[in-house]
Amino acid sequence: MGAVHSRAYNRLTHHFDDCPRPVLVAVADDAPGRAEAAAARFGARRHCLDWRDLITDPDIDAVSVTVPNFLHREIGCAVLEAGKHLWIEKPVGLSAADATAVAEAAAAHHLRTAVGFNYRAVPAVRAARTLIADGAIGDITHARIRLFSDYAAHPDGALTWRYSRELGGNGVLGDLASHGADLTRFLLGDIDALIADTATFIAQRPEPSAATTGHQLATGGRLGPVENEDYVSAQLRMASGARCVLEASRVSVGEQNSYGFEIHGTRGRVAWDYRRMGELQLAQGDHYTDAPVSDVHVGPGSGDYAAFQPGAANPMSYDDLKVIEARGFLRAIAGTGPAVATVDDAVASAKTLDAMTDSVATGSWVSLRR
Repeated sequence: MGAVHSRAYNRLTHHFDDCPRPVLVAVADDAPGRAEAAAARFGARRHCLDWRDLITDPDIDAVSVTVPNFLHREIGCAVLEAGKHLWIEKPVGLSAADATAVAEAAAAHHLRTAVGFNYRAVPAVRAARTLIADGAIGDITHARIRLFSDYAAHPDGALTWRYSRELGGNGVLGDLASHGADLTRFLLGDIDALIADTATFIAQRPEPSAATTGHQLATGGRLGPVENEDYVSAQLRMASGARCVLEASRVSVGEQNSYGFEIHGTRGRVAWDYRRMGELQLAQGDHYTDAPVSDVHVGPGSGDYAAFQPGAANPMSYDDLKVIEARGFLRAIAGTGPAVATVDDAVASAKTLDAMTDSVATGSWVSLRR
């Protein structure tokens, strides 16, 4: 993710001319050699092993934090307390308490934040949100939001921090369901209550012998316990009265980044699949029964699509979404526009995840009413 953020900063002026041109001052990574290599690759002026060197650097105005979950609170708060703006990856800590601490630090120091809920930035998702808000598919009745991935499906996947309760928190909840909770709120509004179920299907994994990047295998390593969740399913009652099913899995064989939603209303349906990022499936009108479904290709009129492609049906990428995030972050700092998502959105997502954990523990519905 550090590489993704660095690429996003470097590409900003290729696509947008309404935000400041960023200068990549320094890169920190505690694995020997990685920060030096990243600095050379992305054009940073300096590199270091300790993140604390970044927050004491007077040349730095903003910091991207792309570390494991257990460090989000400590580093996020330290960045803000040092008077620097913060772009941090989700879920912003291990719990709602962690996310709230970061949000409170931002508010206390009057600093801008951005959080990596990148699916909000998809032009088709923004188009779907507008359709829903405009009543194009009527009153929302029910929805399904899914985030299925196979990154942890291999039983020899290395036992990294992601599988530790202390370091990675609640497993697939923080990793994927955090996106689902945010998308639910972004598209459908507040959640009233939920009930959830979780499971861990691969109980042990081999320990890695060296520092890892991404989702590496560690075949033959000593086996250790997986302490957090591989799968979650939750039923949600929305404040609007709609019903929603949110499901996430990191061990779905045959599913590669299968993320999306299906939202039904009294007069239609809208659906989106991340793997066909620029398309919506849309049914609307007065048919009700046997309603025809159209494939709609979003184009330059939707979201920030025009900054990347000249006409509908040209594909955008994951990295493009991070460029949109970077632009929102810098515009927020400059006071010329909003961030795509902020730490306040991370707090709302984290409260939903905490409610899921509480529901699993009690076997009952948990209220999220404010």
